[in-house]
Amino acid sequence: MNVRNLRAATAAFLIGGAMFGTTMVSAQTSVSSAVGRPLQEARQLADSGKYREAMSRLDTAAAAAKTPAENNVVNQMKQYVAVKSGDASIGGALGAKAKFAADAGAGRWREVIAGGDGLRKNNALDAQSMLVIAQAYYKLSDAKGCMSYIRNNLGAGAGGENGLQLLQRCAYDAHDEVAERNALEQLVARTGKPEYWASLLKLAERSRGLKDWNTLDLYRLKSLTGNLKTPDDVMTYAQIALVRRVPAEAIMVVNKGVADKILPANDRSNRLLKLATDRNTEANANAAKVRATANGDQLIEIGQQEVAQGKANEAIATIQAGIAKKPSNPSDAQVRLGAAYLAAGQKPDAIRAFGAVKGNPADEMIAKLYTTFARSGMSAVVAAPDAGDDRSGRRGNRRR
Repeated sequence: MNVRNLRAATAAFLIGGAMFGTTMVSAQTSVSSAVGRPLQEARQLADSGKYREAMSRLDTAAAAAKTPAENNVVNQMKQYVAVKSGDASIGGALGAKAKFAADAGAGRWREVIAGGDGLRKNNALDAQSMLVIAQAYYKLSDAKGCMSYIRNNLGAGAGGENGLQLLQRCAYDAHDEVAERNALEQLVARTGKPEYWASLLKLAERSRGLKDWNTLDLYRLKSLTGNLKTPDDVMTYAQIALVRRVPAEAIMVVNKGVADKILPANDRSNRLLKLATDRNTEANANAAKVRATANGDQLIEIGQQEVAQGKANEAIATIQAGIAKKPSNPSDAQVRLGAAYLAAGQKPDAIRAFGAVKGNPADEMIAKLYTTFARSGMSAVVAAPDAGDDRSGRRGNRRR
């Protein structure tokens, strides 16, 4: 990707130089013979591959130049010869860049890496060239060399999206999941692109120690980031929501899956929807009775139902009351609080809540993913169901 861009830029420069060469005769009408003669000789020498001799004749032309127009023509021809030579000892920075681009375009990756020293010596090593060098390590199957070069030369930003993408690929090849995760987190933070979220969530799914509540959050994040794409995804998400006793969310997931034409409205989805609806009706009927004597875990559970029903502000208070009663899983309870704030559109409070998640590595990872999402421009606001809608949250959890 970067090699092609650099090659195109250099090619454009070479074409410009070639066009200059073909118009030299007309250009000479504005220069004296003392300048024009050595210019013509320099062009002929350069076309024969005698670049040092060409530069010598151009020095003669420069010494004879007396007007700005003459100096401009001489300087253009020097640039043309410098690029055409592809030799830093002749053309300085332009010669070094031309050779570097030619090596990259031809796939001479070891020469590309070596060429970085020549660019550096001539103060011509820019971020784009560094990315090409990092890519050379990647092309040579030196994943660790690629990662090291990016980190040592491109810094925390890692060369923008292209650099981070390359760093992620090299980290994957090097089996360095920490570096791969960090690169993906930066990519989603910078771009919010669903494909980067998909890779990040796929990596998260491979983490050790995940519990069903963590898996449910991963499916929630898939939905929020546009990565809930298959019937199996929708069905699994809804089934886990039922297992975690959040039937309102299961209803919402099935209905949205059907509306988005991801999930077919067949017997299987209808059976799941009916099961979720029955459980939701039962949960709503018993909610007041359960709340009266609820312990911390039950209050957290009620809070999740309220989020799915579009009652995020009520859920915040319910979950806070649950946390005060010392639930059995305090780190997940804190995640639930952050998710409720997020659903209510209170991102600063959500980020603070997620930052307080401590003690369980899987819960901490989920909290970090939610934090990354909260800092993006995407919305997690859950809409309240319409009055009279007895399916509790049918149109909830929509991205706006």
